[in-house]
Amino acid sequence: MKGMILVVLSFWALFWNVENFFDYFDGGYSSSDYEFSWQGARHWTKRRFYSKAEMVGKTVLWAGAPCVVGLAEVENSFVVSKIVRSEALRKLSYGFVHYDSPDPRGIDVALLYRRDSMTLVGSRAVHLDSLKTRDILYVELERICDGEHWHFLVNHHPSKYGGIASQQRRDIAMRALLHLEDSLRREGAINIVAMGDFNEVLPEDAALPLVNLGVRLYAPGRGSIRYRGDWQLIDNFLVSRELSQKGAEMEILSPPFLLERDRQWPGDKPRRTYIGPRYNGGVSDHLPVGLRVKH
Repeated sequence: MKGMILVVLSFWALFWNVENFFDYFDGGYSSSDYEFSWQGARHWTKRRFYSKAEMVGKTVLWAGAPCVVGLAEVENSFVVSKIVRSEALRKLSYGFVHYDSPDPRGIDVALLYRRDSMTLVGSRAVHLDSLKTRDILYVELERICDGEHWHFLVNHHPSKYGGIASQQRRDIAMRALLHLEDSLRREGAINIVAMGDFNEVLPEDAALPLVNLGVRLYAPGRGSIRYRGDWQLIDNFLVSRELSQKGAEMEILSPPFLLERDRQWPGDKPRRTYIGPRYNGGVSDHLPVGLRVKH
């Protein structure tokens, strides 16, 4: 129609495993809690803690201050609050959702959201049967501009350590995720986004109710984590088919300040906070991944 202006609404989200982001004091909860304190083996100080919080905030801002940011490997709400209040983010009205999980190391997932564009409707932590591991964090948000409801599932599935038993634990986590998706679908949810560190490269499976957006990125030299010179994509977005049909796409973010030269293998790698016991001044062994939806 002549004179009509077509407004295209877009949605931009981020997920990032920020690797062992503990506070700097020993709360007596676990050996890792002590390890990442000023008197522990890592000599994790207040200065180092705030440096990392500022780097995480800087990265979120560099990425365009997404409406939603999922995080993995944060110890508690104190850590998340310092990210939100970092110099880079303090003026951007981020709220956050976090629950303590039964993970023996004390690391959890969390979700940040822009309160100037999204309203919190509800949230809960979803336990994984009898496993003492990270919960799946479920958060429902309403987008202010159009009233649409979005459903987010933040995951950090069990690690690969432990052989067959570790695969069984990841299978339990994936079944819990798919059961939750099915429950949301039965309640009428359409905009469903599962994000996380799945600790494995997810196969393409047309039978799954969620679309694996990482499949098109499965190529040599592409990934979110580097192991022995090879990139692997274990951080991923799985979305409802409705969002996939709206042109949902995933990308890997690699700002230069998150990388360093790999001294063992050709190319660059993510700059970690620690290499073994040595403080390295980086943020994580993972790169962040992003989700963009235009509709």
